[in-house]
Amino acid sequence: MDKQKPPLPIDYSKPVAYDVNGQPLYAHPPVNQADDLINNQTVHLMRPSEPARQIISDATKLKNRQSKKIFPGLNLSEGEYVIKSISRNLIGLVVPMALGLIMIIIVFIFLFNLDLFMSTFQSSGVSIDSSVIMFPAIIFIGLVLVGMYVNYHVYTSNKFFLTNESVVQETQTSLFSKREQTVSLINIEDVSYIQSGIIQQIFNYGSIRLSTEGEETTYRFVYVSSPKETVATLNNAVEAFKNGRAVSED
Repeated sequence: MDKQKPPLPIDYSKPVAYDVNGQPLYAHPPVNQADDLINNQTVHLMRPSEPARQIISDATKLKNRQSKKIFPGLNLSEGEYVIKSISRNLIGLVVPMALGLIMIIIVFIFLFNLDLFMSTFQSSGVSIDSSVIMFPAIIFIGLVLVGMYVNYHVYTSNKFFLTNESVVQETQTSLFSKREQTVSLINIEDVSYIQSGIIQQIFNYGSIRLSTEGEETTYRFVYVSSPKETVATLNNAVEAFKNGRAVSED
């Protein structure tokens, strides 16, 4: 009696028939409904309606109250406190402030020698009242002073805060334009700094850069004093937070 030959494997890449329109029809392996249910199973996580309240030590509560008192503009959560406040180095104000002072000095030199200029005009037959010149000059000095104050206020309002939970960056681009960004320490992937040129090396300032996971967002803060030490503190805080350790203030 002849043994029955095993069936040949089906090549699912080749058509087994054609429909009335001449389109190829392919054979497919049978689908196991049980396996299909397992592969498409959805897991639902239940969140308790009343989560357990986090226990916060008295020392942390005290630091939280002190941080809220010193930095009232920050939105700190319960148990969150500021570890390091980073401001811009004042060297970034040297150029705009110097230009403002030069313009004011030029105007004062002109006013102190106003009699000389008036005599020059009178000798040429032109009569000009001194008040016509002094009033615009005083207005100009006032505008320069206001501009210098606005520049100083906008520059110094750019701040960077490190807390035991997150990093907060306050960005002031103009007198009436301000933005605040908060990034959790667990989302920070890389922290680095750069110092370019001999001036930054001499006065020990530079730029720090933070990159986050997922969206790959980059945050930059310029004119930072002692950027190397600042980056070291940020890296230590990120590492401690991700490893479940208390974030140190050192």
